[in-house]
Amino acid sequence: MQSQLEFSAHTQLSWKQLSIKNRISFLPQLAKLLLENKQEYATCIVTEMHKPISQAIAEVEKCSLLCNYYYENAETFLATKNIKTEAFESFVTNEPLGVILGVMPWNFPFWQVYRFAVPTIIAGNTVVVKHASNVPKSAELIQEIFEQAGFPKGCYQDLPIPSSEVAAVIANPIVKAVSLTGSEQAGIAVTTEAGKHLKKCVLELGGSNAFIILEDANLEKAVAIAVNARMQNAGQSCIAAKRFLVHENIATDFISRFTKAVQELKTGDALDLNTQIGSLARVDLAEELELQVQKSIQMGAKLILGGNRKGAFYEPTILTKVTAEMPVFNEETFGPVAAIVTFKSVEEAIKLSNQSDFGLGVSIFTQDIDFIKTKISDFNEGAVFFNEMVKSDPRLPFGGVKKSGYGRELSEDGIKEFVNVKTVVINKL
Repeated sequence: MQSQLEFSAHTQLSWKQLSIKNRISFLPQLAKLLLENKQEYATCIVTEMHKPISQAIAEVEKCSLLCNYYYENAETFLATKNIKTEAFESFVTNEPLGVILGVMPWNFPFWQVYRFAVPTIIAGNTVVVKHASNVPKSAELIQEIFEQAGFPKGCYQDLPIPSSEVAAVIANPIVKAVSLTGSEQAGIAVTTEAGKHLKKCVLELGGSNAFIILEDANLEKAVAIAVNARMQNAGQSCIAAKRFLVHENIATDFISRFTKAVQELKTGDALDLNTQIGSLARVDLAEELELQVQKSIQMGAKLILGGNRKGAFYEPTILTKVTAEMPVFNEETFGPVAAIVTFKSVEEAIKLSNQSDFGLGVSIFTQDIDFIKTKISDFNEGAVFFNEMVKSDPRLPFGGVKKSGYGRELSEDGIKEFVNVKTVVINKL
């Protein structure tokens, strides 16, 4: 481990000296390799964490899109900014910090690594990545792809260590900052260790996003988006819709349409392009989800669909009569379980939406955009989406508040998380 960190530090000394134009010159080849080999990479993803291959292919394609975005915009984002003051000259530069540690999860084993690594490296840093233990081949492949694209060895390094060794890496003086995507407990552990050494963290943690459907919503469109928002990747996403808040006057209609649409999802071999729902990544994850559902049913929730588990496969499940005290409402459900709650007014919907320890994002479906725009500041979230599911986009900052973490990935905000924003003032004597 020490030798890898030293190698990253050595590479960074020369890497940071390259102009931004030279650093971004490797991105087109990186994007090209991802597209040319997307079937191979997607198959690896499916084999390791069981995502349907159509979704795995889309994940790899999104990584390519990210590369192209920063190729087109990074030079502008990192440009020196001249600021007029009383001084002869004053400006701000964006300089890299050094070696950055990434601690990454398994649910999007390519995308979540790329969205951290690409902007961080292009800013002039080098990265070492401790990937999830159940996706080791994906971890190896990502390093190979960066090197095949021409990035100097040491710009990106896979760090195949157990979680128990992460604290020692954070404490190592070579490492200047850390980015974690993972659970709340992992976030606490990482930020505690980083705090001991006054090192910056970006934390992208869990979510329990509300999906609010107002009385005037286009139900056909809302249902179609709701299915994808909850069931994509078998519900294993921090930004998945998890709590469905539906106006009481349309609840019966929504539940009927939603249930029918979920029933029509195709299950089966994850390597079949027609498969829409696969198993969860591990048996213990399915067992935990099963327990959350069973406890909620015991507390009064009504099972409308699903609720059965076979190994790591958990059936797409719908619960109604959910209350705020139930696990499926007040905990993050990392799997294909939709908890439905009804409300009488917009004010009640906002209160229910905010009644969560998490604050990653919220979706609101309505045809009265002008009205609901006046309520944006009432939502305690990192993102508010109207008539759309919450999703990440390279062009927009991504991150949350409360127990969903802090800091931002993607866009201009993301590429500046791991730079020293340096003020320079020059006067003539």
